[in-house]
This record gives sequence, structure tokens and C-alpha cells, in this order.
Amino acid sequence: MKFENALTIFENWTLRVRPGTGKKILLLLHGWTGDENSMSIFTGHFPENFWVISPRAPHPVNPKGYSWRAPAPPGSWPTIELMRPSVDALVGLIDHFSFANNLESDIVNVAGFSQGGALAFTFGALYPNRVCKMGILAGFAPKGSEEILGLNTFQGKNIFVAHGTVDEMVPISMAIQTIKLLERSGAHVHFCQSESGHKLSSDCLKALVRYLED
Repeated sequence: MKFENALTIFENWTLRVRPGTGKKILLLLHGWTGDENSMSIFTGHFPENFWVISPRAPHPVNPKGYSWRAPAPPGSWPTIELMRPSVDALVGLIDHFSFANNLESDIVNVAGFSQGGALAFTFGALYPNRVCKMGILAGFAPKGSEEILGLNTFQGKNIFVAHGTVDEMVPISMAIQTIKLLERSGAHVHFCQSESGHKLSSDCLKALVRYLED
């Protein structure tokens, strides 16, 4: 069965929405300079019971695309505090969208690529009780993560991390550091490492799908 990945305007959000057969939500977050269409290549692979919601980030980037953080000095890495407003806004989106469509909202699944992976990490760090499964794809823990994570923030959670060994934009050393932070906070990490650049390899996509299906 195939579902349409439809362009939707909901409240102040521009979204791609693939309806599912169940009531679970998978929030799919694009990277820096991406938009609601950027993650569509993956959507058809995910389990049919998920409603897959791919929102456009709120901050325009010159000359094109969008960002999950407010404008910052060139070359600077996102911080937890700069990402927090987008996470808070996404929580509101999930609450309202799920109510409008009779979906589960108390606990959702979230996965993001690159800056979207950093936002997924931030979402889980700030709202651990709202997250079931979490995928960090070619992403990283934002600066300031150490200060807000407790020893039990991710206790009992299984978290998926995927990264390429020759990633030229987000070095794999950042993924290793992210895994250390997650494990230090109680998480069990599924790590898919591939000999690839700044992308999600086909092998890691298959591993992500298996992770979501379990």
C-alpha cells in the first residue's frame, strides 16, 4: 500500500504529510538549507502504521532554504538554547495536529538529518518523556548539551545514530561524542557507521527502518 506524501498548510506550518494506517507520529526533520521536501526520498521506506510529518523549519536562509535556529554568526555550530524555540514550537505542532487528526501525541518518534539530527537530539533532551524512538542521521549534539543532560535523561531509551566515516560537513568525531553523551545519560545506542560522506547510506536507511519497525 502506498500513501500520498501531500503538501499541507496547518496553522502557521508548511508540511509534507504521509498518512499512516495507525495513530503513531514520526516527525521527520530536514537539515540546514532544506525544506519540507528534503526528506521525501526516505518517506516511502518507513512503516505504514506511522503518520510521517515533515515540517519546514521557521527561519529562512539566504539565498534559499530554511534553518531550525535563528540567524547566528557564520561558521558557528547550533547550541541547545538556539534550538530550543524550534523544539517548543514543534511540540505545539504535534499537540494540535494530533488532536485535529485523532493521533497519539503524548509520545512520538522523531528523526532528523544533519541540523535536523541536532534538533532531534534537542527534542529528546528537553522532552524525554515525549519521545519514544529517536534517529540522529549525520547529526550531532548541539553545544551546551552536557549542561542540561542528567544521568537518567535517556534512561531506558533505544536511540539510532547513523554517520559516514568521510562526512566532510559533520565529522564522525562529533557522532562519537554524541553517542558518548547519550550513553552517559542512560541510552542504549544503535550505531550504523558507513563509508560515506554527508548522507544517509542505503545500508543505514535499512537499519533505520528495522529500528523503527521493532
